Amino acid sequence: MMQAMDHMDHAMAAAPMNGDPDHDFLSMMIPHHQGAIEMAKLILLYGKNVHIRNLAEGIIAEQENEIQIMRHWLAMMPPVTHP
Repeated sequence: MMQAMDHMDHAMAAAPMNGDPDHDFLSMMIPHHQGAIEMAKLILLYGKNVHIRNLAEGIIAEQENEIQIMRHWLAMMPPVTHP
């Protein structure tokens, strides 16, 4: 589980930032959600509690959908110009 957290931390630190709060928020939230999905998949592989497994399945579905939405919003943003 810690390996998944470390991977997420590195991906968030490497997220492309441009100083626009909306862009930067989305840019960092995508790897954050990917990290949650990675951890939830570990629960599906190794977890035994049915309630936690159900939670993990919901997290995967919801966060995959949110990643698609965030990618769409990022693609629709105009480029940031600096004076």
